[in-house]
Amino acid sequence: MNKDYYQILGVSRNASADEVKRAFHKLAHKHHPNKGGDENKFKEINEAYQVLSDKEKRAQYDRFGSTFDQGNFNWAWGRGGQNIEFDLEDLNEMFGDIFGFRSKGSRRKNFKRGADITVDMEIPLETVLKDINREINLYKQIICSRCEGKGAEPGTKINECFSCRGTGEVQQVKKTFLGSFTQWSICPECKGEGQKPEKACNVCKGEGRIREEEKIKISIPAGVDSNQVIKLVGKGEAGKRGGQSGDLYVRILVKEHKIFKRRGDDLFISIPISYSQAVLGDKIEIPTLEGAKLLEKIPAGLESGKILKISKKGIPRFSSFGRGNLYAQLIIKTPRNLTKSQKMLLKKLGEEGL
Repeated sequence: MNKDYYQILGVSRNASADEVKRAFHKLAHKHHPNKGGDENKFKEINEAYQVLSDKEKRAQYDRFGSTFDQGNFNWAWGRGGQNIEFDLEDLNEMFGDIFGFRSKGSRRKNFKRGADITVDMEIPLETVLKDINREINLYKQIICSRCEGKGAEPGTKINECFSCRGTGEVQQVKKTFLGSFTQWSICPECKGEGQKPEKACNVCKGEGRIREEEKIKISIPAGVDSNQVIKLVGKGEAGKRGGQSGDLYVRILVKEHKIFKRRGDDLFISIPISYSQAVLGDKIEIPTLEGAKLLEKIPAGLESGKILKISKKGIPRFSSFGRGNLYAQLIIKTPRNLTKSQKMLLKKLGEEGL
């Protein structure tokens, strides 16, 4: 035998058991015949794994190399090369979800469920100070009012599907190099629902839903920040024939403010002050996000860049109590276009060492 099992799996000779297993899963998933892969390649990958995943076989292979004889260790699942018939559920038990097999009921999720919807909503920074309500109009699937989502004309019956006997799935037997196995697929007659209307609804054509515009109210809590998502359960697309509705996800985008900068729950603002205010001290007005102005005293001899902290004038804390703070950075404004008298005064101050 001239095969290099390590090369086939793409691992080194000192690879751990976990590394061998991961490599096998990756390659087997890629080359599995049910996934459209090469049957011979898959067989080769499996053969390599059967040896390298077993301590005893791997030791023999490492020792004897090309003279290693698997003999009784046939690569196929079975004994002595028998062609054993496998039910797909047995294979699923061996491989889990590695190959994406579909066994009866294993992947029959609520396929009638409506799709989720995601929308963006932009709001001004000022609006995050308190709880607000917004309304949006969405053009989406809603429950058909004529049949109330059942998909059948009022007064008519909904019968069990004759092809699948109400299971929504039909059985198929496939033969591969592994043997024969049973696979379940969605019933083409009822599209997996297990039942069919005796007479389809004239409005929704049996879907149980129609596409129309719906007005939805959205409650936005105080303190919300950009990229936070509000989930509205059941406000997505209506499900098919009474299926569960999807959810609506509203992603909040908070607009940038002209003068305030937000960092978490805190607000930052730059306030220009004159040279004389910085030297002598003064009382200045500091705006707030609410629109009011606070009168704050600044000390004499202030240096440019000094930050004043104003407690609890920031953003309300999301899903908790209290508010952040407002930080005002004081920037000394250098005067321009001075008058003649201002220049003379500054010159005198310079002569005095200021």
